[in-house]
Amino acid sequence: MIDAAEQGERVRLCLTINGETHEALVESYKTLLEALREDLQLMGTKHGCELGECGACAVLVDGEPVLSCLALALEADGRRVSTIEGMARGNTLHPLQEAFATLGATQCGYCTPGILLTAQALLDRHPHPSRELIAEALSGNLCRCTGYWQIIEAVEDAVKRKAAMTGAVR
Repeated sequence: MIDAAEQGERVRLCLTINGETHEALVESYKTLLEALREDLQLMGTKHGCELGECGACAVLVDGEPVLSCLALALEADGRRVSTIEGMARGNTLHPLQEAFATLGATQCGYCTPGILLTAQALLDRHPHPSRELIAEALSGNLCRCTGYWQIIEAVEDAVKRKAAMTGAVR
């Protein structure tokens, strides 16, 4: 028996992306990465290795990092998806984005969306992570330009920025 994915028929998806409801008619075999970029015109999520090894395509699905090159778009139906386009609030950068820009934690920027979203998921779970926990959480994200110390330091700095914004003391 041939299923819908093998036939390539189009299916209707209803997703909440960056807080807004979106409906899309996509081929059933498309990955979440392809649906985001091709059907929903959200270009911030990057094509990387397409093997799940580089992390450039990472998005958050229901708050958890997902490699969108390995997930079928169908799997995200009815779920909350966060992409880099939704990280800033209007003209206000997320503390992670500010820290990355200030500390030079990005160069070419290709890997940055996936790293930022993965770091956001970490900070949502662990507001004050250790350096080791940050390194572990980001271990699935490859960067060929910056090096990892600036990235880890930027995540640590974002923790301080967020605490300063909220008046929280560690």
